[in-house]
Amino acid sequence: MKKYLSITAIAFLLLVMNACQKGEINSLNTPVVSGITTDPSRSDLFNLVTGAESGMRNSLSAYLDGTGIIGREIYRFSGAEPRYTTDLLGGGSKQLDNNTFYLTNPWSGRYQVARQCFILLDAISNTRTEVASDVQKKAFTGFAKTLIGYQLLLNLNMTNTNGVRIPVPTGATLGPVITNPSVVMDSILKFLDEGKADLTGSEVIFPLSDGFLGFKDAAGLIRFNRAIAARVYTYQQKWSNALTALNESFFDLNGALNRGVYHAFSTNGGDLANTMYLPPNGNGEIRVAHPSFATNILPGDDRISKTSLRTSSASQSGLTGNRDVIVWTSLNAPISIIRNEELILIYAEAKIQTNAFPDAIVALNRIRTAHNLAPYAGGAALNALITELLYNRRYSLFMEGHRWIDVRRYNLLGTLPKDRPDDDVWPRYPLPQSESNT
Repeated sequence: MKKYLSITAIAFLLLVMNACQKGEINSLNTPVVSGITTDPSRSDLFNLVTGAESGMRNSLSAYLDGTGIIGREIYRFSGAEPRYTTDLLGGGSKQLDNNTFYLTNPWSGRYQVARQCFILLDAISNTRTEVASDVQKKAFTGFAKTLIGYQLLLNLNMTNTNGVRIPVPTGATLGPVITNPSVVMDSILKFLDEGKADLTGSEVIFPLSDGFLGFKDAAGLIRFNRAIAARVYTYQQKWSNALTALNESFFDLNGALNRGVYHAFSTNGGDLANTMYLPPNGNGEIRVAHPSFATNILPGDDRISKTSLRTSSASQSGLTGNRDVIVWTSLNAPISIIRNEELILIYAEAKIQTNAFPDAIVALNRIRTAHNLAPYAGGAALNALITELLYNRRYSLFMEGHRWIDVRRYNLLGTLPKDRPDDDVWPRYPLPQSESNT
């Protein structure tokens, strides 16, 4: 993957990264920022886009580790960071901290991307037509709004009914903390819908990483936008809307399961490496599957290959695991944003919830047979099919940030194992201290 940022863009991104969490950006009248927003060049606009895409990767590992630990997908052992096995699992008297890395880093990272997208929107509004035509401007704004919606969704996944703030343009009055997830998801969909409208009939001239391979033009970005919308509609239990969004996405019942949009990483100078990769059989920094991953998987299910058996078990704080997580095979491996496999499972869920059981079973069998399992032979009833669906979501989407959210939205948090007598299963993260003090 090529280097993301020029020297000018690096200076700008540092300015954004040093901004306080609430959304204000310091020194907006500096030459770098004022030049970008008042009379941007095409290079300025490109840097804003690539900076926003790059920023989506910041603290992604903290998000995936945190949700994976709370959702009992993994253990994270680290000699330097005990909170993976204490706070996040509720060990002893521990609670989730509202002012520490596993919350504040991913939370602020998502809002930083949203702020950069709003700066892009400001810049586009002041862009001369010789720099970008009207249809080209629409592509910039559509992409920016799509990213804002997606980033807000990730923060809502973390804090849920403890609330989030809807991102606002730079200089706008900061809105209140909204604790109703449905209201927030409506706002997410508003960003996504506006993004889709802007992308329609647009012309994409800006560069994107190879994580967007196959989705770099306007039609591809609309399909990506609608895939995220389908996820949001699923969370809202708006099943017909989810199916409509799927039809406008890259959903393909018979297509490649891994087709989709990814975060791209590399070890090239100036780029970011994938820190979710840890070498198998390592010591010190270890990421192992929760023991129930292997215990609960069906015989023959090839998704066991997302883990590998260690030569010796790893232990910390009374917890033990013997299977390394090998979803990512190198520091250059991409991390999924959304894949066709998830879309097939969204389709199956929507069909189950609308009592179209035969269609749901066809979709579930597409997943089962792809992973070396016999066709579904259980009951054609809602509860049985939801159990089958959640099994497949668990193993197909392992460590992609879904398991904890799935059991929460089906009121099944109580089914997650507690491995020590004083452990807890947290339903949500607290609101960050910096937000609750406002």
